[in-house]
Amino acid sequence: MVHGAAADHTRWAPILPGLEEHFTVFAVDRRGRGQSGDAESYAIEREYEDVVAVVHAIADPVNLLGHSYGAVCSLEASLKMSNLRKLILYEPPISVDVKKNYPPDTVDRMNLYLKAGEPEKTLLIFLREIVGIPQNEIDMLRSSSSWSSRVAAAHTIPREEASVDSYIFEPDRFSHMETPALLLLGSDSPSFFRAAIEVLKKSIRNSRVAIMPGQQHAAMDTAPELFLRQVIGFLTEKR
Repeated sequence: MVHGAAADHTRWAPILPGLEEHFTVFAVDRRGRGQSGDAESYAIEREYEDVVAVVHAIADPVNLLGHSYGAVCSLEASLKMSNLRKLILYEPPISVDVKKNYPPDTVDRMNLYLKAGEPEKTLLIFLREIVGIPQNEIDMLRSSSSWSSRVAAAHTIPREEASVDSYIFEPDRFSHMETPALLLLGSDSPSFFRAAIEVLKKSIRNSRVAIMPGQQHAAMDTAPELFLRQVIGFLTEKR
């Protein structure tokens, strides 16, 4: 399981017990947070390699689930794996025709708050203005046990936002991919997430879309039973 931006492995806490009833679960801390190290320079390609290294360290065939930025890392890593069984991508923020509608000074303001020693304000800008999470869901996240780890990871947000903005999705690279893929989408998610899922559906031949009614970008928190039903159903079905 590969988490998104401004998080660590604890973001999966609401659904982890349900998954552990069926699977052995490896929830990673991506670089720069939790118990994972970091480097002076950053490149998103190193994140792909990290995911590949974890998957290849597991002897059995592996199911890979990536959320948001972690879904981009998982998507790219999937091309480099020899033991991938199934792939689940929940709203990777790949840029297509629909642009994100956030103010041009957003990243600058996030950096200013980081320099001022106010990482929580950086995190809130990211959630509200870039991801488009409504206030009631932000309130839910702030009351969760993973909020402190999100704040601690705030320094990684600007570099990841810059990386995903410059990421170019090349559909032809995935046209021969045979791994079964589930593409998760909240029915109320911003249009740029819907556009990303649509282009992935056209590019990955053995894929299907599951739309989660009434959800946006954090169904693991807002509708854990619904999320688990989609994930477990896909991973346990015979196909």
